[in-house]
Amino acid sequence: MKNQFRPGLILLFLISTLTTTAQVPLLSSNPSASAVIFLDFDGHTVNGTSWNYSGPIYCAASGLNNTQITEAFNRVAEDYRPFNVNITTDSTKYLAAPVARRMRVIITVTSEWYGSAGGVAFVYSFTWGDDTPCFVFSALLNYNTKYISEAAAHEAGHTLGLFHQATYNTSCVKTSDYNYGQGTGEIGWAPIMGAGYYQNLTLWNNGPNPYGCNNLQSDLSIITTGNGFTYRTDDHASTFAGATNVPFSNNQFNISGIVEQNTDQDMLKFTQPAAGRFQLTAVPYNVGNGNAGSDLDLQVTLFNSSQTQLNIFNPGTLLNSVIDTVLNPGVYYLRVEGKGNIYAPNYASLGSFALQGNWSTSTLPLRRLELHGQLSGDRHQLSWIIDADELVAQQILEVSTDGRNFSPVTQSDISARAFEYRPNISGTVQYRLNVTFDNGHQYYSNIVTMRKTGTTPGPKLISNLISASSFEVSSNGVYDYSVVDFNGKTLLHGKLANGSNIISSTNLPGGMYVVRFTNGTGQWLEKLVRQ
Repeated sequence: MKNQFRPGLILLFLISTLTTTAQVPLLSSNPSASAVIFLDFDGHTVNGTSWNYSGPIYCAASGLNNTQITEAFNRVAEDYRPFNVNITTDSTKYLAAPVARRMRVIITVTSEWYGSAGGVAFVYSFTWGDDTPCFVFSALLNYNTKYISEAAAHEAGHTLGLFHQATYNTSCVKTSDYNYGQGTGEIGWAPIMGAGYYQNLTLWNNGPNPYGCNNLQSDLSIITTGNGFTYRTDDHASTFAGATNVPFSNNQFNISGIVEQNTDQDMLKFTQPAAGRFQLTAVPYNVGNGNAGSDLDLQVTLFNSSQTQLNIFNPGTLLNSVIDTVLNPGVYYLRVEGKGNIYAPNYASLGSFALQGNWSTSTLPLRRLELHGQLSGDRHQLSWIIDADELVAQQILEVSTDGRNFSPVTQSDISARAFEYRPNISGTVQYRLNVTFDNGHQYYSNIVTMRKTGTTPGPKLISNLISASSFEVSSNGVYDYSVVDFNGKTLLHGKLANGSNIISSTNLPGGMYVVRFTNGTGQWLEKLVRQ
């Protein structure tokens, strides 16, 4: 049976049609792949397909200019980067592909034949072999490149056999056919097969579809098992012995890669020729500021030549990572992988990345610069350790609400190693210590993330580590709770009463989980480890 869906954002207004003034740029994400998803921006006549119950459909062009087309292509290509499929704007690539391994996504202003929708597709049609296309209606999406890209990836997903990612409450009652995700900012997340228009980080997901809260849909498994293609071949080994060697050239190296699966760990090896400062910038593929269009929340781990872990780098509110440290000469390893965050599950943090490493010999003999933070009621308590041969000339504690732009909180006396205050900003904030030494060298500490609790904090775990058959939650009111694994699956759920609550964890396997508390107006997240 051919199942027809009408997913997408429905907008109630139109704007004047733009015109494409030049030939569509010919772009391909994976030219050697035999399977093809063709983004058709320049118009097409549809005839002889399951859509043609009233004769031919004459689709005008998308109304996008070449800059918009290129951005839309790049966004969709990154969504499908882990797979051995070619996202292309080149019709010759589509026509050369096996007929049962190709899909035409028509991005068009022509929608009156169908109705008001962001797009439409037949589920499973990728393998039908009769050139039945799917559609994205650019005018109804207000020619918004982000929206059009989300719709294109979403509709193509339907043709690959995916239904919607839906949401249910703790009583297993469906609350929406579309999962709109959660969070804000750079790491705000939603499923591609939900409604990703309003979130930056849109990923494939393992969650319930609209046909029942226990009907879990593993997007990755469905895409790679029923359409004639699977994941790309791994580009970097996951072992120390097979680590890709990255040589310095003029004190710098550059390398790129792809995290193809959620078990993928890319190992890289570099040799620092002399003692000095090592800096690494690790950036996921993006199309603009704030890592727009990225599908990968990067985590980088640094090891020494003995394969001993030195540190893990994964800023909580950013998708990119940075390293800034002092290293002795020798061999070092970097492990690059995708991770979830407080909003996004660990299931499908996948995609491409680029690393740039730099080292310099003019270094400060700094052994340790470490910032710590904790909450005391509604006060933030910060303390730090500085271990260096040079004398501290200036130290400034800085704060950020977006993880990028920092401003001073206080300039402490050079002998101070702690600071406490009540912040006048709400939500999650990040702190770092900016230290200048008497030889003029300046360094930043690690970043500490803290949330202002205000006068009405949410529920709290008595302990984040449990080894018994239950765990305790202290609550200041009535809340819903759920325990979710890093694949996004809810394992426990229920309600908290005011006071102490004992929650059974007998059937909870060992591992790390996120505990989510909600009361209709706020949300609190904590990590829980079951031994």
